[in-house]
Amino acid sequence: MKRFRPGIAPTFVVLVLLPVLISLGVWQLGRGEEKRVMLAHYAERRAAPPMSAEWLPSTNDPAYRRVQLRGTLDADHSLLLDNSTREGKVGVELIQPFHDQPSGLWLMVNRGWLPWPDRRTPPSYDTPTQPLSLDAWVYVAPGATFQLHPDAQNATWPKLLTAIDPAKVWPELNREGFAHELRLEDGPAAYRTDWPVVAMGPEKHVGYAVQWFAMATALLGLYLYLSFNRPDTAKRNANSDTKNNKNKEKPHGNSDESSQHV
Repeated sequence: MKRFRPGIAPTFVVLVLLPVLISLGVWQLGRGEEKRVMLAHYAERRAAPPMSAEWLPSTNDPAYRRVQLRGTLDADHSLLLDNSTREGKVGVELIQPFHDQPSGLWLMVNRGWLPWPDRRTPPSYDTPTQPLSLDAWVYVAPGATFQLHPDAQNATWPKLLTAIDPAKVWPELNREGFAHELRLEDGPAAYRTDWPVVAMGPEKHVGYAVQWFAMATALLGLYLYLSFNRPDTAKRNANSDTKNNKNKEKPHGNSDESSQHV
């Protein structure tokens, strides 16, 4: 029966890497569950009837809630969210202030994605001037957007930005408005509105978790295999000493035999 003889170096490597691989797999499973709950939450609220905009400021959890708007767009203070692509094509998302007449509330409405193939000319869009009845849903950003460098503070309108926080825009316009972005549903004044709810679905997180667990299993299996098949150093040294002794005794034996023969 083979003995378990782990080496010091392999044991140290396994003790360091195995917890890391397992923790990464567990983290990916947790992220997948978060995305699953988020998608279920989104589907549930998108299926509900739209609420009036006047209830938004008093809503504790406004994420994904549908809202009915009636009012006008502010064409003079448009925001263009850069670094947005659809099917490999570059473009921007058009975001404009909207004044909801029944509630008197200012809201930042994302009208959707539009292409911008030639950066030498401004993106082309139009803004309706008549009162509109729109359906939208509240988008609450999961966290701060990563930026290589901050956007220019004194840019002219329309402003090209890489990240938009409505709560920081309203003071610049000397207005009090809703702190989150609203994204239009298909309808009047909307451009392309197929926003992904999550950048990576739950199934991808599960796939990554399986990969991390497979790597942990392979590492442990290799460690056990090498530990059970590691040569016995003491036995190997003993065999080496025996062989050396035999080699030393062999010349003496030959000399004695030669003398006797003579």
